[in-house]
Amino acid sequence: MPELPEVETTRRGIEPHITNRLVTNVAIRQSKLRWPIPEQLPDILRGQKLTKITRRAKYLLFYFETGCLLVHLGMSGSLRVLSPQSDQLRELDLPTIAELPPAKHDHVDIIFDDQFMLRYNDPRRFGSMLWLTDAPEHHPLLKSLGPEPLDDDFKAQHLYEISKGRKINVKQFIMDQSVVTGVGNIYANEALFLSRLHPLRPAGNIRLEEYQRLAEHIKAILVAAIRQGGTTLRNFSNADGKPGYFKQQLHVYGRSGLPCSHCQQTLEEIRINNRTSVFCPHCQALAC
Repeated sequence: MPELPEVETTRRGIEPHITNRLVTNVAIRQSKLRWPIPEQLPDILRGQKLTKITRRAKYLLFYFETGCLLVHLGMSGSLRVLSPQSDQLRELDLPTIAELPPAKHDHVDIIFDDQFMLRYNDPRRFGSMLWLTDAPEHHPLLKSLGPEPLDDDFKAQHLYEISKGRKINVKQFIMDQSVVTGVGNIYANEALFLSRLHPLRPAGNIRLEEYQRLAEHIKAILVAAIRQGGTTLRNFSNADGKPGYFKQQLHVYGRSGLPCSHCQQTLEEIRINNRTSVFCPHCQALAC
């Protein structure tokens, strides 16, 4: 699943090409995603200007003049911008970007003036594309989300205060979107390793100074992953179709059975809430 860095990389990749452009057409080839795409969406968007693109957790918000298109990439979704200079367009000798044949699982095209097209691909169709006319922050999908991990209001004190008395393990705790948004499985594994915290450690038994390390590492890892274009796992690629490169720097995720990068002891793997968790039994001892 694309995590916060992949979603932010996508936002930064597509934003310069399509903001402040008018929508000229919308083609929906498959509307049955996690929730159905509104059938009236082409009529709604046609003729509207895209004013800005923001991100909240793993959601992308496309702001138009009369509302907001809320997009989630689900398990396998991706967004790409195709331009009049597209190699595919030249190779096929096509006059307009709208005539570029869709690949398998290319479900939605939003075409802008000056021949730019935003194409949504989603093999597993777990993503979503919803039209909002009210303030997005009040939508049920967004209103209960915790602070953004890259914002100033995400601090160790926040984690420490809401963890008091909680027996849930720390990995599930930091992946709870009401606690902090956008910390998915990959980056939770990495942050816990760098913070020397066992993933099964009870959240309520972690000291403030330990949460200080954890908050700092969550921020640092996400910033580094965004800077390098995300993590190449399965089918993630950025808005230009190029893979991310942060996988090269992963310390534990996907490295079960290999030596720890710090102490050389063999990394172990367990399942927590049906998600893979890899850790070093020496660097991340379970003792509280």
